[in-house]
Amino acid sequence: MRKDAAIAGVLIGSVVQFVLTPIIGALSDRVGRRPLYLAGAAGTGLWGFAFFPLVNTRNDGLTVLAIVVGLVCTTLMYAPQAAFFSELFGTSVRYSGASLGYQLASVFAGGLAPLISVALLGTVDQKNTLAVSIYLAVAATITFVSAFVARETAKTSLRHDRVLNPETSK
Repeated sequence: MRKDAAIAGVLIGSVVQFVLTPIIGALSDRVGRRPLYLAGAAGTGLWGFAFFPLVNTRNDGLTVLAIVVGLVCTTLMYAPQAAFFSELFGTSVRYSGASLGYQLASVFAGGLAPLISVALLGTVDQKNTLAVSIYLAVAATITFVSAFVARETAKTSLRHDRVLNPETSK
């Protein structure tokens, strides 16, 4: 793969994400956060098995396609994520709850993912892209299950919160 193709893929994918993020965010207001998050997690987990074979063709167009589709899958999760996470908590603990969960996940999942992926990939001479794809699928499965068991938050009332409901704050 040429470096130019990878850069072009990331650039094109970033423009696609820039356009899709508000569209998918607005769509999450209509259809819910969970369906889009679940689709993104499933797509990401499955796309890892197509990503490396496409990149390994060394065809610039297929490399760009692999990167763009991967970024679209993550956009399905990223666009509704802020609303989804924050709405999981009542307004009296929303900032702390969402922030603590997000920051811990960033450190333990996001921070360690590159190290784990490089260790699984192996050497330059003997790359094990299948191991990286399996790791991505496992992480995406954990994400999928977590989103599946979480409650849908779109169109929920804030009235359940004890601060806003005078009946429960007595």
